[in-house]
Amino acid sequence: MSTAIKIPQKELWSYFGYGVGQCFSFGLVGSFINYFYTDVMGISALAASTIFLIARAWDAIHDPLIASVMDTLNSRFGKFRHFMLIAPFLITIMTLASFYNIDAPVSTKIIYAGVTYILWGTLYAISDIPFWSVSSVMSNEPRERTKAVTAAVLGVNAGCACANIFFPRLTAFFAPYSTDHGYFLAVLVMMIIGMLLMLNGFFNVKERVPPSAEKVTMRDTFRNLWHNKPLFIVLASFFCCIFHNMANGIYIYFFIYNIGNVGLQAVIGVIGMVAALACLFAPVLTRHYKKRTLFLVICALDVVVRIILWVSGYHSLTLLFILLGLSALFMTMNGVFTSAMIVDTIEYAEYHTHKRCAAITFSGQTFTGKMSVAVGGGLIGVYLTLIDYVPQAATQTPAVLSGLFFGISLLPAVGSVLRMIIMWFYDFTEDKHAEINRLLAERRAAQPVVNTP
Repeated sequence: MSTAIKIPQKELWSYFGYGVGQCFSFGLVGSFINYFYTDVMGISALAASTIFLIARAWDAIHDPLIASVMDTLNSRFGKFRHFMLIAPFLITIMTLASFYNIDAPVSTKIIYAGVTYILWGTLYAISDIPFWSVSSVMSNEPRERTKAVTAAVLGVNAGCACANIFFPRLTAFFAPYSTDHGYFLAVLVMMIIGMLLMLNGFFNVKERVPPSAEKVTMRDTFRNLWHNKPLFIVLASFFCCIFHNMANGIYIYFFIYNIGNVGLQAVIGVIGMVAALACLFAPVLTRHYKKRTLFLVICALDVVVRIILWVSGYHSLTLLFILLGLSALFMTMNGVFTSAMIVDTIEYAEYHTHKRCAAITFSGQTFTGKMSVAVGGGLIGVYLTLIDYVPQAATQTPAVLSGLFFGISLLPAVGSVLRMIIMWFYDFTEDKHAEINRLLAERRAAQPVVNTP
């Protein structure tokens, strides 16, 4: 029997820091790239939507391929850590390129935006897939792995929150010294800090669970993914975050035109930061309740809060931020349960295929997360067009203002309802996971010991 491996607190904090630094980039792209395209570069909303959709079609190809290669490789750093060394530099460069407003005709700008955005998504996978996958090899003990996943989710939410808190302030500071509303210089500052946090994560995170002695081929990884039925249910539910991602992209328009103070968007970041702390209580809740049950209850609460927000309006900023804060709390908690359920499905697929492939499993989460953000971003352009939003206008019509408020209040409730419907069919609960682990342990005990050099 293997000895349970405890993860040091310093390592958990470093792992958390990697997630923060990585999601500076993800938060910037998820919340601000649509506005940068339409109101800084001058690209139409529909052109931006087309870029997002093309990028996600490419992601459907390269994310699984990258993950399948990762599952077959080993280095002196382990299976995943060597990617965490090169990724900080790649992500920093491509995030800066994505927010660079070139001086060129609109057609050239569209091509430039498309190329840089697609490259950003491709290189982001080289960081995100090993970032999540390494949580499965930091320890062999389920509770310790839950701590690692919790640190990862906390870091991801904190990084995205920091983007919303500090980026608007940095752009306002640099705006007088630039011709792009201060975007490039603000991105430069945030990404330098993010790169340092990611490098610190690489140096302090350790892989302790050795890889399987049996070689894994690319064919094995795809067979493993295909047989992982519970994973597809979790990912389908995760994809329905597109409506919440639409709201994230609409916030900047809402605070500019409905509230008249874009600086208040930073409060959304603060709310996200506070809500992220709720991740710390997730392991406690999962000791007493099944993750599926918690997920369904929290989605239902989010629907109730969103309805109350729509009915109450936005004239009281205090009530507005309280209700948005509750919704952020619910989304963050469900993020933990989603990632924890994805980790559980690794053993499900291993039992049915006799091969353990963590990277290909987490590539599903990476791809679905990017797809959700991109489709949500693409639908923002369609949504703004439908409500007759006029880019760069001093004011908007009452119908547009109402549409913007609907987009940040009631629209995400649609996503929560869909997530509940999908998750209702998820039946790989804790009891079944424990039985799978027992059967895997018996299978390993029955196998002859293979001495590896």
